[in-house]
Amino acid sequence: MTDKMPVLTVLTHRPAGPGDAADICALLNAVDVIEIGRPETDLGSVEADLNRPDIDLATDSWLAFHGSRLVCYALVWADGEPGQVYGDHYVLPGHRGAAQRLLELMEIRARELAAGAGQAWLRIQLNVKPTIDLSLLTARGYRSVRRYQVLTRTLDPAGDLPPAPPEGLTLRDCSADEADRHRAHALVEQTFAAHFGHVERAYEPWLDHLDARRLDWSLVWIASLPGEGDVAVLLSRDDRTSMGWLSHIGVREDLRGRGIGGYLLRHGFAAYAARGRDTVGLGVDIHNETGALGLYEAHGMGLHYAVDTWELPLHSQG
Repeated sequence: MTDKMPVLTVLTHRPAGPGDAADICALLNAVDVIEIGRPETDLGSVEADLNRPDIDLATDSWLAFHGSRLVCYALVWADGEPGQVYGDHYVLPGHRGAAQRLLELMEIRARELAAGAGQAWLRIQLNVKPTIDLSLLTARGYRSVRRYQVLTRTLDPAGDLPPAPPEGLTLRDCSADEADRHRAHALVEQTFAAHFGHVERAYEPWLDHLDARRLDWSLVWIASLPGEGDVAVLLSRDDRTSMGWLSHIGVREDLRGRGIGGYLLRHGFAAYAARGRDTVGLGVDIHNETGALGLYEAHGMGLHYAVDTWELPLHSQG
């Protein structure tokens, strides 16, 4: 009788390609189920990432396989000021070697993207209870620098009716006029300029970042006041399977505290309830100095899950 030699499963990796979108989406949904209890990644969002004009998949993306099984996916891109590099990293539990190898490759590429910058860092966002072993990050010099919460609220078409606006406030959507889309961009840049992690973008790169080809501009609204002009913006989107999404609620700093933000929030509730959505969600920085978290909670939004931003200072020599 001859003893059989054990079969070793080999770890391999390669760049991602547009044709990998379905497999990547399946991996991300498997991670979703573990981290938040249900799959929430849409194929369209994965395809949008793989087609971003600021990413070269050959150098900026990686898929790691154990045998033929996809177990880890990573992506990096430069955004904003020189030296600011962002990344995504998803791994199935129990695949520490794959997680570590893709972290190494991400960091090498991030240093190339940040070359010449006086100060540079790589930031990735991970669930507060992620599938990756966090000791891999801390051992490599990463530290958690910010926490965000995804909040959700159940909608009721009978109860979530269009709210009465603050006195004099009018609302228009951006579906008809290209100039209003430029104005929405300007308001986002103005009202979010002081927020942690905000990246200033010109109009065309902003459209790319939004994946504007999938955006319904009738769900983007601008608020105006007599004598003040345009004072606030609500940017939302209805291309997620799991919920309607309120992406940006921004009010000019000099006009905060007048109920405009709460009105836009309730308007978003009513708009998505009328569209037949049963849930709406948004993301918020828990340290946001405008009091956004308290506003959202006061309007019935509750925690769905939380993510931490992890930051690695980048040095040219590693």
